[in-house]
Formats: sequence, structure tokens, C-alpha cells
Amino acid sequence: MKNQNALDRLKTIEGHVRGIEKMLENDEYCIDVIRQIQAVQAALNKVSITILDAHLNSCVVTAIRGDNPADREQKLKEIAEIYETATKV
Repeated sequence: MKNQNALDRLKTIEGHVRGIEKMLENDEYCIDVIRQIQAVQAALNKVSITILDAHLNSCVVTAIRGDNPADREQKLKEIAEIYETATKV
């Protein structure tokens, strides 16, 4: 399965999120909770990068090498939209 790395990371992240829930339930120190949230955000960013890299090296490469200009334009538009969304956050 080509997405196994991303799936494995998400399962780890899921465990971290449950840990954050327990921290909040136990009324742990706010800064410690925030640090854990930041770690989850960084891990999610890594998953996004992993998936984007796979997309660039498969779907986008296929579209660029293909004969369909509309498909190429669509793939490039999608990448631009993802970049735009990422810079808004």
C-alpha cells in the first residue's frame, strides 16, 4: 500500500491526540498541553508533505508526460490551491 507510511503516522498522531485529551481531563499545565498540540500539528504537516511528495511524483508527473493539456492544467491548479491554502493558515 503506497500510503502505509502516512497511515502509520496518522495512527501515531491519533494516540497523541488521545494523550492531549487526557491531559486536558487531568487539568495539566497549559503550556505542556500547547506543546503537545504543536507536536501533533508538526506531525500532521509531515503527513501532508509525505502525501504531496507522492502526488507530485505520481499523478503530476503522469499528467505532465501525458497528452492531455487540460489534465496538466488541472494538476498544476490543484498544487497552486494547496499552496495558497497552506500559506493562509
